[in-house]
Amino acid sequence: MTEKPSTTLTGTVEKIIPSPYEGEPEKAQIAVEGADDLYKEIRVENTLVTEDGEEVRLKKGAQVEVKIEAQPEATKSGR
Repeated sequence: MTEKPSTTLTGTVEKIIPSPYEGEPEKAQIAVEGADDLYKEIRVENTLVTEDGEEVRLKKGAQVEVKIEAQPEATKSGR
């Protein structure tokens, strides 16, 4: 099996956004280091699962890693 090309960026949880609707998860806004200023914030559901299957949430100020990976056929040589 071929490994997927990937990169990992660091980020910081800037804020936790409560859900406007009951039953929907809150969001974590993450500032991704190395991204362009206009595009550095991403918002994702604030639900993670530990190795033991326990649901946990990120805290404001948490340092995180954002991994981007693609299928090999979806990439081209950089040279």
